Amino acid sequence: MSLFPEAVPPIPADTARVAHAAFPKGALAIRIRDALGSIYTDDAFADLFAPNGQPALSPWRLALVLVLQFVEGLSDRQAADAVRGRIDWKYALSLELTDPGFDFSVLSEFRDRLLKDDGAERILDPLLQCLRDQHLLKARGTQRTDSTHVLAAVRSLNRLELVMETLRAALNAVATEAPFWLEQVVPQAWYTRYRARAEESRLPKSEAERQRLAAQIGQDGLALFALVCAPDAPAQVRHLPAVENLRQTWLLQFYAVADPQDVTLRAAADLPPAGQRWDSPYDPDMRYGNKRTQTWEGYKVHVTETCDPETLHVITHMDTTQAHVTDSNRTAAIHQALANKDLLPAVHLMDAGYIDADLLVRSQEQYGIDLHGPVRSDTSWQAKDPDAYGLDAFSIDWERQQATCPQGHTSITTYSSQDTHGSDIVHFKFSRPICRQCPERARCTQSKDDPRKLSVRPQAQHEALQSTRQAQQTETWKETYQRRAGIEGTLSQGIRAFGLRCSRYVGEVKTHLQHVLTATAINLVRFDAWQREQPHAQTRTSRFAELQPQPVQAA
Repeated sequence: MSLFPEAVPPIPADTARVAHAAFPKGALAIRIRDALGSIYTDDAFADLFAPNGQPALSPWRLALVLVLQFVEGLSDRQAADAVRGRIDWKYALSLELTDPGFDFSVLSEFRDRLLKDDGAERILDPLLQCLRDQHLLKARGTQRTDSTHVLAAVRSLNRLELVMETLRAALNAVATEAPFWLEQVVPQAWYTRYRARAEESRLPKSEAERQRLAAQIGQDGLALFALVCAPDAPAQVRHLPAVENLRQTWLLQFYAVADPQDVTLRAAADLPPAGQRWDSPYDPDMRYGNKRTQTWEGYKVHVTETCDPETLHVITHMDTTQAHVTDSNRTAAIHQALANKDLLPAVHLMDAGYIDADLLVRSQEQYGIDLHGPVRSDTSWQAKDPDAYGLDAFSIDWERQQATCPQGHTSITTYSSQDTHGSDIVHFKFSRPICRQCPERARCTQSKDDPRKLSVRPQAQHEALQSTRQAQQTETWKETYQRRAGIEGTLSQGIRAFGLRCSRYVGEVKTHLQHVLTATAINLVRFDAWQREQPHAQTRTSRFAELQPQPVQAA
């Protein structure tokens, strides 16, 4: 389809007259149009369309429909009906009262176009610019970030169901691409075994029977892969994504054997890490996630918002990842995304999962951000014993590469290594004879013969860690960090009112588009509440807690 960008037309007079008569106090769509204008323009989406072809519907309207759809939690069909029948939507979209709207499938096609070239950000960024123009958003303030789990749109499968459905999906894909060829080569028994979905089948209950069925499915999968790779097979079937998914799943789930008749399912202990395998043939991007006591299959979303007091709290960035990705691996990516939008904060409030020594230094050096959050405390026994000599009892001369113990003795050896996570570690080792004779040895080391050895991060990271560990004990630091807790309310709003935790679509890229649309919808709702002077919601206090007597202030 082709696009010839046009200017946003004014609201038709009849539409404006009827809308104001029907909604004398206004509606969200009407108030947003009056306060912010159209938000989007055709020019912003022009590169997503071909230069020739049938004229496309105005993309600025489709973008706004997608956002309003998420504001109200509508399906595509319901959103298309709202365009056709609701006066407030026609007002926001500059449509005549007699406009017939469009078919609901247009919304799906437009979302597919947005998936190209990181087009999801074209939905959120124009609204952020509008809020900047309203002086409700600026860089170098305070922002906060937290994550929550997102459930995939597909059903969770156990391992036996997984291999059965993977083979069944591959058969369906080949049957769609080359039905006549497959009909000639497929064994008759496969029709009975794989015609129905795994959850509709009566799977055996005993472990021995389940192992035999898994072995049979493994043999059938190898047989199918051999068929599609045969010289007489249609060339296109071996390159189908479902066939490649079959190959990868068999490598991960079955032991490699020379004899295809001797294939067996891997033991659970021999499976690769959760991040290297998938648990559904219908959504290869979903992963198994585990955070403290919470486990799920799907994705994770990181929400970043402004949190300066007495101003509108705006979601500035949404970051969608696979479920197994740790929070600290996304801190730098979030900062870079905010830098691209020219919305870097001066202070970024994050919990301990997002912070380590390298990030404390890099955030300050590269972006000028004060990463404000708790760092993990020293876990050595010396740090836990108030009478022992912990790390803070030693002084380090980084120019001379020497450490000095509380008794005034200096280290004699310095060398570097890396820990299990690939982080640089600097080791300071003291003299064995001196340590053996030291009267305070019991406060320093529990080794019978070895001297004390300090293992610290390089200078910049070490000093940042020590400074943060000291600062987070102060009341000023704690008071600032308390503002991070407000992000929990944003997550709750997204989950309860906008379906943030359940993916509507299949795949990480489509799920990210959903999250960006959700963030845009939340921002619109918040802006509308701000315009109507509704205060920020406060933490609820139960009726029983309200009865607690307050301490008497001293005169």
